[in-house]
Order: sequence, then C-alpha cells, then structure tokens
Amino acid sequence: MDSALRVGVVGVGHLGKSHARVYSELLDAQLVGVADACEERGHFVAEGLGVPCFSGPNPVEALIDGVQPDALSIVVPTSMHYGVASVALLRGVHVLVEKPVTTTLAEAKELLRIADARGLVLQVGHVERFNSAVRYVSGNVRDPIFLESHRVGPFTPRVADVGVVLDLMIHDIDIFLSLVPSPISRIAAAGRCVLSEHEDVACAQITFENGTMGQILVSRVAERKMRQLDIMECGRHITVNYETQDVEIRCRRGDNREILERPVFPKCEPLKLELAHFVNCVRMGRQPLVGIRDGVRALEVAIEVLRQIGESSPRSEGSKLPEGIKGEQAPLPPNENRGFTP
Repeated sequence: MDSALRVGVVGVGHLGKSHARVYSELLDAQLVGVADACEERGHFVAEGLGVPCFSGPNPVEALIDGVQPDALSIVVPTSMHYGVASVALLRGVHVLVEKPVTTTLAEAKELLRIADARGLVLQVGHVERFNSAVRYVSGNVRDPIFLESHRVGPFTPRVADVGVVLDLMIHDIDIFLSLVPSPISRIAAAGRCVLSEHEDVACAQITFENGTMGQILVSRVAERKMRQLDIMECGRHITVNYETQDVEIRCRRGDNREILERPVFPKCEPLKLELAHFVNCVRMGRQPLVGIRDGVRALEVAIEVLRQIGESSPRSEGSKLPEGIKGEQAPLPPNENRGFTP
C-alpha cells in the first residue's frame, strides 16, 4: 500500500476529536471523514479539519458508503463498540476500537472471529502501552516481585456508561498482563458507588502463578489526580509517572548504597504513537502491539473484578454493571511478554 491510508473516525467527542486531529497530522494517513450521532458536534470537528461529517440513524454506514475508508477509529460509548466495530469489519474495514474492546467476552470473541476470518487488523486502544515511559520500562523490567498502580482523580460526569473498572482500571490490568509473563492464579477485588450508579472507586489484588503480586487502586472521586506505577524487583525499585512520562530507578548496591537513575529517552504523545502504529500495521499487514487477544485478556480480568465487586459491595444492590457482565465468569488468562513494534 503506497498511498496514504484512508482513515475515518466514528465518534468525535472528548477523545474522538483527538483521534481525528492526530490522523490529520500523520504523513501516512489521510483523514477522509468523521461520523457522530450528534450532528452539531460532528460538523464542528469536521469543518475544523476540512473533511465531511456523517450523522443520522446509521452514521458508520453513511461514512463507509460516503468516503470508502480503509480503516476506522471507533470512539463511541463502550456499549456501542460491538455494534459499530462489527459493521465496519463485515464491510472489510480495518478497526481500532477504544478500550475496553466490548462489555462482554462473547462480543469480543465474535469481533476476533470476524477479523481473523477476513484478515483484518483489529487493534484495541490501550493507549498507555504507547506511553514513552511504559515503553522504556517494558524493555527493562527483568523479574518483578510486586507491582502497584494508582490511577485516581476528581469526579467528572464525562464517562457515564461504565464505572472505574472498565474506564480506568483496565489500563493497568493490560499493563500488568504485558509485564508479567505468567498466568493469573488469583484475583481479589472490592469497590463501591459514591457519586454515580457505577463503581467510582475500586481496588484489585492480582497474584500470578510465578509468584508476582500486583495491586491496582482506581478512583474518580479523589481530591487530586495521580497516575503512577511502582515496580519492585530484587534490589531495584522502578517508578513510572504516566502523566509526565518520567521513570525513576532506585538500586541497592552491595554496600547498601542507593543509586538513583532518571533515564533519558525520547517522549512523544502516546495517542500519536498508537495511531501511527495502527496505520503502519494496516499498511504492512502486521499484527498490532495491542490486538484483540490482548483486549480479551484484559476484559476477562476486568469482568472477574466486576463480578467480585457486585458480590461484595455493601451497595451492590444499587450498583449497575454493564449489560452482559453480571454472572459472566471469565477464565484467568495466560499471558506472554511482548515488546513494542513501531
């Protein structure tokens, strides 16, 4: 494929408009159109980028018929991921679908089946994998003993259809699975609603068969924002700041002296790296760094976390799980350590 990849964006809200903007900046991609159920919002974004907007009852169909894209970014509410992605894949269009891939395992596995049958790229938008600090750490972590992640911040009503597990924790679940080359042996989780009908704070403890332990705390009702990952190895402690993309490594020498390292590496906008990777995978016929199988593994763990929250929360009778989640127990996923392919 020598010419620029023709790309469209379905859903141009808070994140989708950034997808559209990045595609318009990539040399190997040509943004050919956007689609949104809100005609006013869609036209506002489209006019700013000089592309047509498609709305109406079936905007994704209208976009595909109108501009014949090679690939689509799907940035709609999670409950709509399967419906929109399946339409695009069945029409022979490559897809990047935002995380979480779907709300149920059955839907995710059906998307996998369609993509495999048609030889299409299906990437899941776990953008933290493209964070420059995470990329650096992924190539330097040796044998983690304990991982701890904090992803907290003040309340915002922007994400209304899911709670913090599918909105926030799934990022960290995916990171943990990518860093630890071992199946999971045990998950323990708790959470509760505070300001919404979904869980607003949640904590999960994950134990892997190789002995590695992990803990994830997420909240959207915290007073201040924090995005941090700590990795403990024998004689070494690694801290990742997701926001600043900085890494600190503290090592203990034989004489018990502590050495502090702050590695220097190139930093780039994670979303731009993610979308450039997607475009390259489509153009070169490669499997993406974060494919549908990765999305399914992360979703399996998230569903188990949600199941335990639904059973143990003191307000479980008032909480609301995404349709199809309740009672859907997932097998604990195997994993393999994977590196970044530009």
